[in-house]
Amino acid sequence: MQSRGKARFRGSEAANGLAMISPTALYATLLLAAPLVTIFLYSFWTDGYLTIVHEFTLQNYIDVWSNEAFRAVMLRSLGVSLAVTAVTVLTAFPVAYFVSFHVHPSKKSLWLFLITIPFWTSYLIRVFLWKVILGYNGVVNSGLMGLGITDEPVTFILYNVNSVIITLAHAYAPFAILPIFVALEKIDRSFLEAGRDLGESPFMTFIRVTLPLAMPGVISSVLIVFIPTIGDYVTPLLVGGPEGRMVANLIELSYKKLDNYPMGSAIAISAMGIVVAVSLLFLFLNRRYLKGGK
Repeated sequence: MQSRGKARFRGSEAANGLAMISPTALYATLLLAAPLVTIFLYSFWTDGYLTIVHEFTLQNYIDVWSNEAFRAVMLRSLGVSLAVTAVTVLTAFPVAYFVSFHVHPSKKSLWLFLITIPFWTSYLIRVFLWKVILGYNGVVNSGLMGLGITDEPVTFILYNVNSVIITLAHAYAPFAILPIFVALEKIDRSFLEAGRDLGESPFMTFIRVTLPLAMPGVISSVLIVFIPTIGDYVTPLLVGGPEGRMVANLIELSYKKLDNYPMGSAIAISAMGIVVAVSLLFLFLNRRYLKGGK
């Protein structure tokens, strides 16, 4: 009876599906889960001289959260990521809304094609371009002085948090536009017509109908932008300067220059914990918003 059940399972659709995904699952486990488990274990070990002492300790996490410099970098990374997310999503929504509701269907593909143009160049090249644009003698300062707005180049747009926010917001704009556009495209236009027929103004129709129905796309954009930007390494390194360094730069410092793998691992796990907590908060607020809208 048992052997007959095993034979039936082997020939079932579920068994064929498992056989198809098993190589991918194994590959993902080796490349993703194994490194994460290793970092997690390292965070509870003790750093020795040019070696790692395999003794369980919580001191690494205590040092991370008790050290004022570490906390400052963590809070800066969180603040920068939230600012980038807000700027990117708030600027992406009007673009996605315009393409979805005001562009002729035959031309939407062209607009989406134009939106993806930044992907044609390397991310590193785009960061260097912003470094040139925001530089002391860059396009922005030359334009401001040419228009007579300032007498000398402004310095608050490069090698600080502001330059990091500007560069990251531009880099992740397409990632924010596309999910919102997809959500807007799925909205049944008859719902909007019904709202107008019931006497709602265009603004209230947008607030009560369009925005709640597009909220899954908005939350997707928020998470797509927030999660990678909090751990971005290249942009703070190239355009952030000392004032714009973020948690990824701190992790690199612990690993490579201080040779303190347990401390670097504890910082990385702490940053991942912040990402998970804030992401769950976004999802919870979205659920409350949708329930309130009903």
